[in-house]
Amino acid sequence: MSSAETTALTDRQVEVLELREQGLTQQEVADRLGTTSSNVSAVERAAEENIRKARRTLELVRTVRAPVQFTVPADTKFDDIVGIVYDRGDEAGVKVAYCRPELYAHLYNELEPYTTQNRLETGVTVGLTEDGDVTVFTDPL
Repeated sequence: MSSAETTALTDRQVEVLELREQGLTQQEVADRLGTTSSNVSAVERAAEENIRKARRTLELVRTVRAPVQFTVPADTKFDDIVGIVYDRGDEAGVKVAYCRPELYAHLYNELEPYTTQNRLETGVTVGLTEDGDVTVFTDPL
């Protein structure tokens, strides 16, 4: 078993995730660990939530550390965000590392869950790194 010592996961969460990755069902994991399948399910859900929080933490840190940061408010048209990113990069002297179609695809991938009818449902913070990478941190819905 891997050690959870330096992660956001507990040892039990790592143990359950490893067994599930090996293809065991929740009931098989429960039998092996001497617990119930509902307990295994709860441990697995908690692990997934810890992983989601860790990813959001990384998104936030990458955005905060970006030398160019700006907020795009809710109700902004998705198509306008692409132009805003290029404008902010130009203002700061940072060349965006994406051509327009690539940037659109990158932003769409990051923001699609937060859009309705091509408009943002929630505000987002966008960061532009020195090497032109675009990071996005979304406020939770």
